[in-house]
Amino acid sequence: MDEPDDDFSNLGVPARSVAEVSGRARALVYLILTISVFLSWLFLLAMSRRAAEVDPGPGGALLLALPSLKLPDIFEAFFLMCFSPVVVPGGMTAQLIAIFVMWVLMTVAMMLPSAAPMIRTYCEIADTAAGKGEEAVSPLVLLSGYLATWFVVAFGFALLSYALLSAGVRLGEPAGYKVAAAALAVAGLYQFSGLKNACLDKCRNPFATLFARWSVDKRKIFVLGMQQGLWCVGCCWALMLVMFAVGTMNLFWMALIGIFSLVEKEVRGSLFTWIAGGILLVWAAALLVASPA
Repeated sequence: MDEPDDDFSNLGVPARSVAEVSGRARALVYLILTISVFLSWLFLLAMSRRAAEVDPGPGGALLLALPSLKLPDIFEAFFLMCFSPVVVPGGMTAQLIAIFVMWVLMTVAMMLPSAAPMIRTYCEIADTAAGKGEEAVSPLVLLSGYLATWFVVAFGFALLSYALLSAGVRLGEPAGYKVAAAALAVAGLYQFSGLKNACLDKCRNPFATLFARWSVDKRKIFVLGMQQGLWCVGCCWALMLVMFAVGTMNLFWMALIGIFSLVEKEVRGSLFTWIAGGILLVWAAALLVASPA
């Protein structure tokens, strides 16, 4: 295959924009992949101050030091549904939907930037194909499939959050310590698993899969995006459990997990992954020791 042009001039405007954004994200340590990431972080920043008042978690003191701003009523209602341990106006369905939206925002903010190398690789292949006069499905279709997979996972986390919320489990309380320790232990152990390493290998080398399964059928590219999303979920689902130990809207830990996930996919070898796993396991043990009776 010929070397692709850096300007992606053979792609349409929307696809070219995605390629250019993903390129800048690489240069800027993948801080933002799309406007969706920016909006997710902006909204989560506005809500994290409120979350720190309920469950501060590690780093919560820094959030509490920020000025408490009056939010629009719709945001205040959304926050109430996400963190109230009792059924709020609108019933269980409305509350579960609100928690699901919260997890969607979190997964977009944390996981989408780490998909930048995969999106960039697809754009390079698509640009080369378009330059030869061949059809190329927009990378937006691939991105949609990737996000669809994570949205399903977000719903699973939303169900777990709703169950814990309904049971009245809060950080700093005996039950909260146990849940946090369990989440950290699972996340730590998974860092040493063969499945984790297999998924990391796929995420680190997207070209082979994208090139081998190249298609001009939008449905197949959407499914390919879902498959890439599955590899990403295989890498990161356990790390997302850490949010149950630090507070589900802890902005600082969202940023840390997002950056770690990105760097982990770029660093070769298993040492970095194993070190993180060891830290999580020690943290889990410390929580059990410190847990009040």
